[in-house]
Amino acid sequence: MAPFTFTLYAPYNKAAALKVKNTNVRMFGADIMMEKDESDGYFRATVDLADGIYHYQFKIVTKSWFEAEPEPALPDYENDEQYNEMTSAEKLEKTEEHSKLLAEIRERNRQREEEATFTEIWYTFVDPYATDVDERGTDDAHKAVGILTIKNGKRIIDEYEWKYDDCMLPPDEELVIYELHVGYGGEKDTYTRGQFKHVIEKIEYLKKLGVNAIELMPIKEYPGNHSWGYNPRYYFAIETSYGTTADMKEMVDEFHKNGMRVICDGVYNHSDCSSPLTQIDHDYWYHHNPKDVSMSWGPEWNYNHFDQKYNVWPARKFIGDSIRYMVEEFHIDGIRFDAARQIQNFDFLHWVTKEAKKAAGSKPFYTVAEFLPDEPCITNIDGPMDGCWHDSFYWALRDCILQDNVDLERLKSVIDCRRQGFFGVSNVVNYIGNHDHDRLFVELGKERNIFGDEAFRRIRLGVVIQMTAIGIPMIWMGEEIGEYKEKSPGVSKIDWSLIDERPDNSNAQNKALVAFYCGLIHLRKGNKAFFSTNLEYIHEDGNTKVLAFQRWSDTGDRVVVIINFSANFLAGYKVPGLPCNGRWHEWTFNYDITNANNEVILDLAEHEAKILVWRGDDKPQEQPQQVEKPAPNLTQTQNEEKTPEQKEQQPPIQQQ
Repeated sequence: MAPFTFTLYAPYNKAAALKVKNTNVRMFGADIMMEKDESDGYFRATVDLADGIYHYQFKIVTKSWFEAEPEPALPDYENDEQYNEMTSAEKLEKTEEHSKLLAEIRERNRQREEEATFTEIWYTFVDPYATDVDERGTDDAHKAVGILTIKNGKRIIDEYEWKYDDCMLPPDEELVIYELHVGYGGEKDTYTRGQFKHVIEKIEYLKKLGVNAIELMPIKEYPGNHSWGYNPRYYFAIETSYGTTADMKEMVDEFHKNGMRVICDGVYNHSDCSSPLTQIDHDYWYHHNPKDVSMSWGPEWNYNHFDQKYNVWPARKFIGDSIRYMVEEFHIDGIRFDAARQIQNFDFLHWVTKEAKKAAGSKPFYTVAEFLPDEPCITNIDGPMDGCWHDSFYWALRDCILQDNVDLERLKSVIDCRRQGFFGVSNVVNYIGNHDHDRLFVELGKERNIFGDEAFRRIRLGVVIQMTAIGIPMIWMGEEIGEYKEKSPGVSKIDWSLIDERPDNSNAQNKALVAFYCGLIHLRKGNKAFFSTNLEYIHEDGNTKVLAFQRWSDTGDRVVVIINFSANFLAGYKVPGLPCNGRWHEWTFNYDITNANNEVILDLAEHEAKILVWRGDDKPQEQPQQVEKPAPNLTQTQNEEKTPEQKEQQPPIQQQ
């Protein structure tokens, strides 16, 4: 037995108590009253505990008023492709699950309203700092319980031993990110929830694809069974359906072993209504009312509130503690800040990113914000973030690919983000899809009735621009295999069979697309031109809807991208303004060309891009200044000439 002290920060609450028991015991014993230290605002209770696993809860005389927990909308079963493919029994189970959740929320709201009529309310809740939570409750614990593990008289999280903590990881400007939802993982059962172990199973696939970082959608414990996790209930506990803390550490370790970084999506604008701090003293940590009702998803953290008595910023301290915990305990390599514009506090964002990087030590750590609409103030000299989601890039390409709205000036501004005021490669994360949007394949089909070859051609065009523009490219899981599936916050497994070997080769276009992605990513990673901000437009033609630009590095790497945004085949199209004369390798179709007079003549198919990689036969001209010139193109790409080792990893790709 050894003494263990439970602590609870609740500086203005009248009284608090502890409930604790060994997991082998059915019922909690008598409440243990906690003593409050007025000098620091903490309640404490010291208990002698033997080695083992314990359940515990806190009780407090709450100072909160309670917001009504929002009721989930009835799912649109009629248009839910996954639901329509279920058996009758599965459909019944799914609808009953929704009805049960709705009933539980209504009962909780009724109880809150009833409790709020009393002048002194004792409320039972889970430790806000609990690192493991069992939401099922046990016997007399009708609510969730925190889980505490004691070994050798001390608290432990788990016993995982890091094995690959010293592996080299790519710098920010070289990242190619793959956004994924852990719950979408796994292949064997369409409806079984994915776990960390299933993500590990995909490392070899991701490595072959060429990505060197994953961005995990929120993994903190949240209400309900199936969600994207953007209403976190607990900020220190990992979603139990994904696996244990040791499972997550093993996953991170395996990615590090393979030279890949792990970025976590963090929700620091708001939390769930049932989050523990809302039960203690809502207005101490949160704004009383939403800053913007139209953009409110739950109680909003109040980073402006400073407690002079205890010399603390309550919300900042709690979120800072949770971020340090994630970095120090799980060795993550970056954070994506959800709804950063709604946070409306750059002082906090500056401070918390500094704390995160301090915790990461000498390892690279990338902070990126969802700051919509995107603006360079979030990243530049006075900005708190390294990068931001480049949403204007997405909308410009979407309008072009989906609506044939080709605005060359608009496209030029998002391809070269410096025109928007951004400074560097890592300042923007470029994507043609993410979890918030339907895939472009779906939109092409639903809005334009475009399928098959034309759909794949348009998507490849977007991918070329994404991979050759200034910025860090990000792939939303499944889009690289051409999956046609509407967005869903529920269980929505990726259909990996789309790239399996089929006797009838009916998925040839899907396999070609993933090979196209693979080739482009390896081209990008092997050419330093893409790690610089050197970009010059060398030709544009509004009549033919052709745009061309070059990227180059100070080490001599040089690439020219030529794009035909139109629906017309352009035979023998002349592209002037090439920076060098000599031998170029046309990567898309894998052949060499020799040019003269600083121009090239080639065929451009509709919605096609071509990539010319400089081979350096002739002496390059003087490095161009950062001044725009007239220019045309942009098209598709495939396989640059590779070393024997690269060829073995990535065979030449055949374009559809």
